[in-house]
Formats: sequence, C-alpha cells, structure tokens
Amino acid sequence: MEGMARKVALKTQDPQVPIILILRSELSVSSTRQRAPEQAPKKPSHTPKKGAGASKMRSPPAPRMTAGQGPGARREGAGRPSWGRACVGESMATLRRLREVPRHLLVCEKSNFGHDKSRHRHLVETHYHNYRVSFLIPECGILSKELKNLVMETGPYYFVKNLPLHELITHEFINTFVKKGSCCALTYNTNIDEDNTAALLPNGKLILSLDKDTYEETGLQGHPSRYSGRKIMKFIVSIDLMDLSCNLDSKKYKRISWSFKEKKPLKFDFLLAWHHTGAEESTMMSYFSSYRIQEHQPKIAVSTMTDLQCPVLQSSELGGKPEVACGARELLDWLGAVFSDVELNNEPNNFISTYCCPQPSTVVAKAYLCTITGFILPEKICLLLEQLCRYFDEPKLAPWVTLSVQGFADSPVSWREKEHGFRKGGEHLYNFVIFNNQDYWLQMAVGANDDCPP
Repeated sequence: MEGMARKVALKTQDPQVPIILILRSELSVSSTRQRAPEQAPKKPSHTPKKGAGASKMRSPPAPRMTAGQGPGARREGAGRPSWGRACVGESMATLRRLREVPRHLLVCEKSNFGHDKSRHRHLVETHYHNYRVSFLIPECGILSKELKNLVMETGPYYFVKNLPLHELITHEFINTFVKKGSCCALTYNTNIDEDNTAALLPNGKLILSLDKDTYEETGLQGHPSRYSGRKIMKFIVSIDLMDLSCNLDSKKYKRISWSFKEKKPLKFDFLLAWHHTGAEESTMMSYFSSYRIQEHQPKIAVSTMTDLQCPVLQSSELGGKPEVACGARELLDWLGAVFSDVELNNEPNNFISTYCCPQPSTVVAKAYLCTITGFILPEKICLLLEQLCRYFDEPKLAPWVTLSVQGFADSPVSWREKEHGFRKGGEHLYNFVIFNNQDYWLQMAVGANDDCPP
C-alpha cells in the first residue's frame, strides 16, 4: 500500500454519527491474482479535452530551427533518421504514461461500537466475497483461547468443477441453502473484465456479468456494465432467487430456467460457502455429490514479530496531528508494509524499500499477526470482530488492534450490489482499528472501476 495522495473531503457530523474522511489516493494493493504488466497505451489520435477527467499528455517539443532552416532548407544529415532523438522522445512519452495512475478511493470513518448509529456490523455483512482476513495485536505474543478457537472454526468452503448455472436456481437448492442460513458462491479462475462471471449473494441475489454475445444469447434482461467503455461489451444481470422461488410456475422462472438449461447452458468452476447454525457441514458435499466437489479448509498463517516499530495513534485524531499522532492513511500504508514483511528501518544500503514507519512511532516488544486465507463468509468476520472488541475487557498493554479484510479481485460486486471492476488492481478492502476505549476507525478502499464505498 503506497503513499496516499490528497484529501478530498472531511465531513464533521454529530458525535453520534461517524465522521467521514474521503481520500483520493494512489493506493497499490496486492490482488488475488497475478497479471502480466500492461503495455503502455497507444497515443490517442485526438487531443484530449481539458477538464477533471482529461489525461495530461504532452508531445515531445519540436526541435528548434535556426535562421535559414525552414521546411525547404537543406540541412547537414537531413537524409539520415535521427534515431537518438526519436528514441528519447518516445521514452519520455512512455514514462509520462506510466506515471498516470488510475483513481483510487479511500474512505475513513470514526465512531464507537456502542453508538446506536454505528455502521460497523452492516458494512461487514454487506461485503460478501472475502478472500483474506488478517488481524494484528501489538504487545501480544500468544493468542487467547477464545480467539484461537474462533480462528480454527472459520469453517470449510467448497470447490465444484463445471457446475451448470441452472443448478443454482432449482427449487431444491433455494430451499436447502439460500433460504436457510447464509450461502455465497463465486466463479473461480474467471477474470471480471474478460470472462463471464457469476456470484450468489447471501440475500439471494444471483449476479451475472456477461459478455455481449452471451448476454444476447441468453435473452435475459439486464443493463450495460458501467465500465464497458464507449463500446458496450459487458452486461450485468441480477436475478432474485427468493422472489423467483415464490412462484415456480411463473413465466419468468420458466424463461430463466429454459435459458440456462437449453438456450445458453453455462458452466463454471464455483467456490461455495454455506453457514447455518445446527446444520451438518456435509450437507453441501452430499447435495453436489454428482459433480466433482472438494472440501477445503482456510489456510491459517501466524507469526510473532519482535521489536516492531508502530505508529502512535489517538482515536480522536482520524486525520492525524503533527508530532502527536499518525492519521488513518499513514496507518494503512504501514499495515501494508507489515503484512508484506517489508523492513521498516530504511537503511542506506537497502535498495529494495525506502519505506519507514510514520512518525511519531513507538517500538513494541512483540506483536501477533494472524492471516486467514480462503472463501470466508461475512458472518465469520462479524464473530471475529466482536471477539477483538472484547479483547480489551481486561487491561492490556496494547492501545489498539487491527482487523483487515480483502475481497476477491474478480468478484462482480464489492459492497452490497455495487458493481465491481478490475482495470489495474481490482482491490476492494476494509480495515478496522479497534481502540481500547471501544472507539474505532473504519477504512474502506476501492479501485478505479468502483463507486465510492458506502
């Protein structure tokens, strides 16, 4: 997570209402898939208009002409190409294009878990497709029994190979999984900006992101993707399974079922997760036994860091205060470095990273970092957040702890049903800073192809 750029707005509200800080940033976050570096875009044939959204591109300056060197004048070496000058001009233009970083957004809130208008639970519950969860506890060497049990009970998720899409709209599936508990599904190994993708949300909405040809072949009703560009090549289709299951004899259900079964059968590799209190975990395995299904447990990685340099934070100083406390955006930079195991000493002979801990800072003897990777339901994250809030029920040396959550880069949605795109990063993530007085900061970040977080 690299340097944040500039502050856009700061809204001060009633003490019971969270304070919103919106930052426009050059936020670089590691996504869930690796991509080859993009080639530099071709120079546009037209001159971009000036304005807030126009790219600032300038052609290399034309060479000066001295007296007697008009267009028709003969110059020494005029018949030979000036390769050196052309290469330099092209290199400079390429560097200018590479410096153009797409718009990213970071939204920060300050509130208290005890406030009636606190939005913490709602924002966790509506961020559906979670790939990685990490929490950092300063001044801690051993995890408590309650937290350790909660981490180990994150629950399984499932991988189903070549699952027909029509299996997710059957009456049996809706009654068994969608209407009971929380069920999530997401296509695996599909690129949101290139391929057809699908996602099932816990509220029963089936979201499809289809290319133009597939969309027209299905005959379903949808709307153009917001990030298709001038030539519309992607369409979004939303199907409410809860509403659909109310009347299985309706024309709408028959048309959708016919489309998925006969007109345009679609198959995907799916990740699925389901949570229902009291239900057997093997229910999904037995339901999809006729397909190639595998059960997976989340990967858990723990580490204890010694002599870790941490920024000094004050819950009341969301934007930071010089020589007193660091702000929210500085903390997010620092967390990215810690999660990536970056050295923070900024030694002169370190040519890999020049990043150092923001000031003011303090050194903690030990810090505990735990990372869970898999397909993680929002309900599990809510339980983890509640347990971290109770961490300060007894006096602790740590003034704060953090909980960070990253979403899948190729999920069709970020929060709620807001369309998500990839472009150059595909990031959508959030981070809680939980203070010992039950105040918290909430940081939400999205990339170029996303609306402002809720």
